[in-house]
Amino acid sequence: MSPTDKFIIGVDVGTGSARAGVFSVDGKLLGSAAHAIAMNKPKPDFVEQDSENIWQAVCQSVRDALAKSNIAADQVAAIGFDATCSLVIRDIDNRPLGVTPGGADNWDVIVWMDHRAIREAEECTKTGAKVLEYIGGTMSPEMELPKLMWLKRHHRQNWDKMGAAYDLADFLSFRATGSNDRSCCTITCKWTYLAHQDDPWDRAFLDQIDLEDFPAKAGIDRKALGVGDLIGNLSDQGAAELGLTTDCVVGAGLIDAHAGALGTLGEYLDGNLDERFAMIAGTSTCHMALSSKPRFIKGVWGPYFGAIAPGLWLNEGGQSATGALLDHIVAMHPFSHDMGRDAHKLAGEKLLPRMTETPDLAPRLHVLPDFHGNRSPLADSEALGVISGLSLDQSEESFLDLYWATACAIAYGTRHIIDALNATGYDIKHIHLSGGHTASPLLVKLYADVTGCNVVMSDCAEPVLLGSAMLGAAALDPEGGLALASRRMAGKETIHAPDQTAKDAHDRRYAIFHKLHAHRQELDAMALG
Repeated sequence: MSPTDKFIIGVDVGTGSARAGVFSVDGKLLGSAAHAIAMNKPKPDFVEQDSENIWQAVCQSVRDALAKSNIAADQVAAIGFDATCSLVIRDIDNRPLGVTPGGADNWDVIVWMDHRAIREAEECTKTGAKVLEYIGGTMSPEMELPKLMWLKRHHRQNWDKMGAAYDLADFLSFRATGSNDRSCCTITCKWTYLAHQDDPWDRAFLDQIDLEDFPAKAGIDRKALGVGDLIGNLSDQGAAELGLTTDCVVGAGLIDAHAGALGTLGEYLDGNLDERFAMIAGTSTCHMALSSKPRFIKGVWGPYFGAIAPGLWLNEGGQSATGALLDHIVAMHPFSHDMGRDAHKLAGEKLLPRMTETPDLAPRLHVLPDFHGNRSPLADSEALGVISGLSLDQSEESFLDLYWATACAIAYGTRHIIDALNATGYDIKHIHLSGGHTASPLLVKLYADVTGCNVVMSDCAEPVLLGSAMLGAAALDPEGGLALASRRMAGKETIHAPDQTAKDAHDRRYAIFHKLHAHRQELDAMALG
């Protein structure tokens, strides 16, 4: 590497850590680092974080990634940020404001998975407002408006003090540059901003839910920037804290899952996207489909205009607990306690050989994976999980069967979402997978076998970080834009084809999966009236 070479940094803030990666302009990852971030759970369904703790973790990760890459600060030409769709609340002087009555002000972030605002989300849905058509017809408690409604009702003191509210990715851009500009991605996907309209806010809807004052109060009453648009250079303070220089530019950011979609689909932005589908799978799973025209799909978020790339519409499905559900299954089964910290890895190693011999390992054991609600396509945040077919057995065999059946159920949830997409004009044949599930050969095989799609994985070890770095590359070249920057940085891919011999078994289990959904609804109707 020459001292005159330029490099780009991608930053990803997930649920549990902040990560940074240093990339060459052609997309080679030179080094990465991560630091954990704190979490607070003061009540059931309340999940909070500390924005200053997050920012410090980001800064340390950037510094460590630079050191590992042996890159000088003045060689970094651009940086991009992605983050979970968590809500940051600040006062008029941009100091942290606590989000729970009686709690400390440093806990100023309502995390994406926080479900305190279920009632408020239901109220939004009951309005029947036209804007709901662009979020699949149902408001989710994971979106920002229900959370703001909750804050205004239950913590009025801090609502009155609020001077700014940010999606987390926009907060990171603000800390880096001092600019209050927002990304089209964050506020379109989570704040009911309609980027395709001249007046992007549904004022009548905001009035119905008593948030007519929020765009001005939250500081988002200006036009959003396109994804990867130039926000500006690092401020003196931002550069000093990140260990970079003020010559470094910042591109408008993305939600973390959307960065994974860009990192895996970036080279196809100018092609036929109807056959391609990005899946970002970790603690939860997001499913991203892009098209040149809007498609309205019940229970699937969107269509969102420009939420991943300018000029394209996004439909977004999701499962609120996937990796988290497997963690839960491991924790609840007595045998797994003897498997140590590598229970997931060991389960996969034992199950894969059995799957090649027997397509259906547990014919009478079936799972509905909705332990944290069903985000898509049922859009039922209060749906519950189901396990059918348990015995008193606590052996290794029973643990492996339950683990496999749960992993299958997660894959059936993805197939359910693909079916909903395909019914409206998509023809999904390729799943572009990123996130923690790429490290599980068991899950990769099940996603292919269950859906009948090719599972495509980037050879880049960190495709989410690559997606956020693409934002910086686009900001460096406004004329070429995001499509050109993404194509230049996209790496090679590995394809995993489905095993057709497993098709009949999974088709049968998938039919049972739908029967379980119907039976759960019948039981809920009987139990709840």
